[in-house]
Amino acid sequence: MSEVLSVRSVRRANPLFTRAIVVPALWSAVRKLDPRVQVRNPVMFVVWVGSVMTSAVLVGDLARGESEGLWFTALVALVLWLTVWFANLAEAVAEGRGRAQANALRATRADLVARRLIAGDEVRTPASELSPGDLVVCEAGDLIPADGEVIEGVASVDESAITGESAPVIRESGGDRSAVTGGTRVLSDRIVVRVTQEPGASFLDQMISLVEGTARRKTPNEIALNILIAGLTLVFLAAVVALRPMAAFAGAEPSVTILIALLVALIPTTIGALLSAIGIAGMDRLVQRNVLAMSGRAVEAAGDVDTLLLDKTGTITLGNRQAAEFLPAPGVAPTHLAEVAQLASLADETPEGRSIVVLAKERFGLREREEVGHGLVFVPFSAETRMSGADTDGRVLRKGAADAIARFVTAGGGQVPAAVTADVERISRAGGTPLVVAEGNRVMGVVHLKDVVKEGMTERFAQLRRMGIRTVMITGDNPLTAAAIAAEVTPRAPRAPGR
Repeated sequence: MSEVLSVRSVRRANPLFTRAIVVPALWSAVRKLDPRVQVRNPVMFVVWVGSVMTSAVLVGDLARGESEGLWFTALVALVLWLTVWFANLAEAVAEGRGRAQANALRATRADLVARRLIAGDEVRTPASELSPGDLVVCEAGDLIPADGEVIEGVASVDESAITGESAPVIRESGGDRSAVTGGTRVLSDRIVVRVTQEPGASFLDQMISLVEGTARRKTPNEIALNILIAGLTLVFLAAVVALRPMAAFAGAEPSVTILIALLVALIPTTIGALLSAIGIAGMDRLVQRNVLAMSGRAVEAAGDVDTLLLDKTGTITLGNRQAAEFLPAPGVAPTHLAEVAQLASLADETPEGRSIVVLAKERFGLREREEVGHGLVFVPFSAETRMSGADTDGRVLRKGAADAIARFVTAGGGQVPAAVTADVERISRAGGTPLVVAEGNRVMGVVHLKDVVKEGMTERFAQLRRMGIRTVMITGDNPLTAAAIAAEVTPRAPRAPGR
């Protein structure tokens, strides 16, 4: 698993300063005054020792009844103890945030109730009691109770809680889009999910362990800085210790309280006090940007990034080819082409087929009617024919690859118009996918399928460039498609006046 994960839902659920975080942190800061805890931080351990010594001097003065310098000693002791306590509090608050995130995830898991299928009946079962092989039903508005795979139906799923992507995704039975994650929400339709996770091994469980494991991992930079400030502390300690005999030789004898106050003022107390809290606060800032860092090392690495590699499909683009336009053949009305393409796609459950139906509805107001399906005999896509379509009332409707449709039309005595061939070549050169539509032995036109770029990607890439981060798209798609997508999302420099 990578060093960073999206935890959008955790960020929303846990503001930093809440009663649930601050109150336990106040007591935790007191418990951290234990010398066995303080010795892990050399700087703060020196301050802790100074606090104990100053307090001992104060108690001794009170026991002897001495009043000279009493208030000064008491004030120094109070400031030193508050310094140690505030350092502990900063760390306790940061650690409390991690515990709150884990608790929020646990609550999400514990509150999930599954609609488990048993002998065809739905039984409400706590998600924590599900085991591999169980079947659960999820409808619009339901949270998916466990990691699994869709075995029946197709639905739109909101996965922003785990991916940070606001756009919903399609999850359907079969293929490589059947996996679903516990805690995501079904937005439409109905699906049946077969549970695949082992108890305690779900995605939410893994996120909980990651959150709880972020608190005390020291990074190389933190270790190096600890060594540096520990060295400086030893140097200043030696200098302050040497002051007392030197002052005595000169006829002055500074008190222990003054020497301790001087030492604490000289050593890098602030850095030592906040070093651990700074690392955890860095992880919290990433959480505010929908990213969970497994360790401080990941935070440091994020600050050093100068090149960002992005997968094209699903990251830069929506991941599914979508119908973008209808290009009718000469003598064919655009509405007629849209109608034929829609009828040939009614039984096509692929994202491409559904997008053709949607585009026909949006562009020409063609809507699927219940009675239409009764007279249609659907022809599924096959790898051999590379076509799909429908037969109805003597009409033979087909859509598919250009060469496959050309063979189909030619076999029926028709021919492909030169304008359609030109449209196919133009779409291919632009990186799109041409889908030719035919009715009988007549070519009706071309449907332009393209991988749609997500909204706002150009602006995001421009922002990354201003930050000095170079973006590189990686894809296994053909070079023409990759070049077209890259050109579409590449920020264009503003043209100079008069050019």
